[in-house]
Amino acid sequence: MSDQPPGLPRQLQGPAFPDDDGRAAPDVVAALAAYTSDRGAYVDALAALSTSRLLVPVVAVLGEVEVDDAGLAHDKTSDMAAVLMTGRDGRRALLAFTSLETMAAWDPQARPVPVPASGAARSAVQEEAAALVVDLAGPVVVAIEGQDLEALAAGWTLARVGERSGWVRPDADPPAD
Repeated sequence: MSDQPPGLPRQLQGPAFPDDDGRAAPDVVAALAAYTSDRGAYVDALAALSTSRLLVPVVAVLGEVEVDDAGLAHDKTSDMAAVLMTGRDGRRALLAFTSLETMAAWDPQARPVPVPASGAARSAVQEEAAALVVDLAGPVVVAIEGQDLEALAAGWTLARVGERSGWVRPDADPPAD
């Protein structure tokens, strides 16, 4: 049932990223390159990723299989699903990619769903994943987990003051004078 009032023409919502060409944003590429050579640059990589568009891959998952009279199996149904992986430690992670190129390096058959990084993090949290893993096939792999995953999913903003960083709640009241 539609929530739209009767008599109004239906409208499709426009794409969230109309000028997206599938490439990673230059600031993300630079931050991830710095993170490659200096793991201490995680906060900079996280800051760049937190405001970027990510591509969450969806892949076909076989549903029901029908067996014909000759005993041959045929696909009866299939569904599209986001990809969750399980690490060696048993924890689950949702996959996301910075570009079509990095996603194709992982699985050229996956279909990209462009979402804000906060939306990808929110999906990871809803799926009870322990992490959001970005660019699993490289060249730089980043795992966002714990408090960083929770804050990003909640729409908080990563802020830096000097050498320190922290998450700021979007509806935080300014300090009283």
